[in-house]
Amino acid sequence: MIVAVAWLLAVGAGAGDARAGTSKLPQIPVGGSVTLQWVGDMAMSTELGLPPGGVETALRPVAKQLRDADISFGNLEGTLSVGSSGSKCGASVTGTDCYAFQAPPGYAMQLRGLGFKLVNQANNHSMDFGASGRAQTVAALKRAGLAETGYPGQITYLTTHGIRVAFLGFAPYDYDSNLLDIATAVSMVKQARAHAALVVVIIHAGAEGPQYTHVPYGPQYFLGEDRGDARAFAHAVIDAGASLVVGSGPHVIRGVEDYHGHMVAYSLGNFVGYHTLGGSGILSQSAILRLRLGRGGEVLAAEWIPIVLDGGLPHPDPSDTSAHTVATLSAQDFPSDHFDILRSGVFKLPRVKQRR
Repeated sequence: MIVAVAWLLAVGAGAGDARAGTSKLPQIPVGGSVTLQWVGDMAMSTELGLPPGGVETALRPVAKQLRDADISFGNLEGTLSVGSSGSKCGASVTGTDCYAFQAPPGYAMQLRGLGFKLVNQANNHSMDFGASGRAQTVAALKRAGLAETGYPGQITYLTTHGIRVAFLGFAPYDYDSNLLDIATAVSMVKQARAHAALVVVIIHAGAEGPQYTHVPYGPQYFLGEDRGDARAFAHAVIDAGASLVVGSGPHVIRGVEDYHGHMVAYSLGNFVGYHTLGGSGILSQSAILRLRLGRGGEVLAAEWIPIVLDGGLPHPDPSDTSAHTVATLSAQDFPSDHFDILRSGVFKLPRVKQRR
């Protein structure tokens, strides 16, 4: 832990440098490591209005941060497709309670240029435009060289610094790898662990809205749907060999758990929500979770980079509001099993931790 503690002191003295795009993560001389960055929900809609200049312009204020990792990844809500045929909302979504998210296929190349290496498609909007929308999305991502995960049974592998990392996405739907089927998820994680040094599990789980910031015990229901038992699922996949669990779905920040030395970040809230997600108060609080994992899945260093949404678009937050929010929620929901998070967003890691 000597290297990680040294980094902690350096970032504590100059956290602003990290948020300007200069990484303060330690150089690990033995065994290697991987720097990962996770963001939450990204939703754009041709029907409701696309951000001026496209997603590349919309994310320009946080572009330096996104590029400051080996692998940056996030949850892509909706499709990258054209044509209204097959919309789950019918001919139009205007003035209804139904939302079908569709952005131009060219956004895949823009996301790749911003530093993203992978997007999660296990969510309740991946089939907004049916089989055609999903196929167009996969094709657009492939053309851009942007990996995806989350379809039934899908395990996606990326290699960086000679370390193979497996990514698996889960949501409580049959058209995705199903979050409700914990036994199958455990089997998939064991398979991934047999072929990769690190296994990253992405979940899209929980009820939506400002009143749902806490991680419940047991299943959570929303709009008549079983949105999964996030705690039970996360613990099961880590016990099966997952190195890290990160989440999205509630559209608000949720706490970060320390489960046997492995990190579970249940939700980072919204990241891009132009005319779709975001809003004021807690709905506008967001973050980039940056962490470095050793080959054994141990957390060597981590930082919560506070972001605030203005009109549904992300900007660095000099007030560090969301860092305070996640620290508070983590202590409340996981009193004896959370990482201490400083107001600057730096994770204060324990010197000694029993790991599985």
